[in-house]
Amino acid sequence: MGGSALGSHDHKEKAADIGPIRFGMITVSDTRTAENDESGKLAVSLLEGAGNIRQGHVVIPNDAARIEETVRGLLSEGCDLVITSGGTGIGRKDLSIDTCRKFFQKELQGFGELFRLLSYDQISSAAMMSRAAAGTVDGRIIVCLPGSAAAVRLALEKLLLPELQHLFWELRR
Repeated sequence: MGGSALGSHDHKEKAADIGPIRFGMITVSDTRTAENDESGKLAVSLLEGAGNIRQGHVVIPNDAARIEETVRGLLSEGCDLVITSGGTGIGRKDLSIDTCRKFFQKELQGFGELFRLLSYDQISSAAMMSRAAAGTVDGRIIVCLPGSAAAVRLALEKLLLPELQHLFWELRR
């Protein structure tokens, strides 16, 4: 290998100067409200605690048109990162991933794979039903997470936050 090749560690060092990421949080649920949306509140708290800037946080029903409209709105408002929580299961009303994939230009398949691997340690074989996904769109990222607080914590603490600056450095170079 040539001496000029950069490894992951080198990339992370260069990415440290990216600065705060503007994000929007969407909770997709037919039962949660702004008051009892623990998963959404947790995601916002973790992202803001890492120095990122919230541009929106909404709770909407499991409705493909509403999901698409809300994602499109957050992207048009300048969000770098849009996270959905909920609507990722295998039930007929779980529409988040199917709707958000329409936006993806490149899917980050490793995100879902790693999420399920880490989830297996917590929930055993039920992890196979977890459809977490992430993808890029016009230099931004959309992430779809299951609706449980444990899933949100796992995804943010173990996957997204450790790589967030690196992800955006790669997208912007």
